[in-house]
Amino acid sequence: MRHRKAGKKLGRTSSHRKAMMRNMVTSLLEHERIVTTTPKAKEVRKIADKMITLAKRGDLHARRQALAYIKDKKVVSKLFDQLKDEYIDRNGGYTRIIRTGNRLGDAAPMAILELVNYSEETDEAQVTN
Repeated sequence: MRHRKAGKKLGRTSSHRKAMMRNMVTSLLEHERIVTTTPKAKEVRKIADKMITLAKRGDLHARRQALAYIKDKKVVSKLFDQLKDEYIDRNGGYTRIIRTGNRLGDAAPMAILELVNYSEETDEAQVTN
């Protein structure tokens, strides 16, 4: 029986899985959009939503909890300063998964994981600066 065993193992050891999730959440919050496989996107979505919920709380303890998971201080400051204001009125559902088909090499199901308020115009403006 598999009772009370939440989350997928994704074919990795626990330390590898934890490091991969940390890196993917950091990349998602930094770039607001990442391309990955569908099972990974579903797992990262859970953690990213929790990080945005911490940012909405906004107190010092929440910031320290986010820093314990996300090791990049610039990403945490972006989360607590910019992204918090975008999602302050939204009750959950901060990310979106868009399935894009299968990868050519191994036919793995691919997906785009992005924040709900992501827009291509902001991404192009950051590239030009």
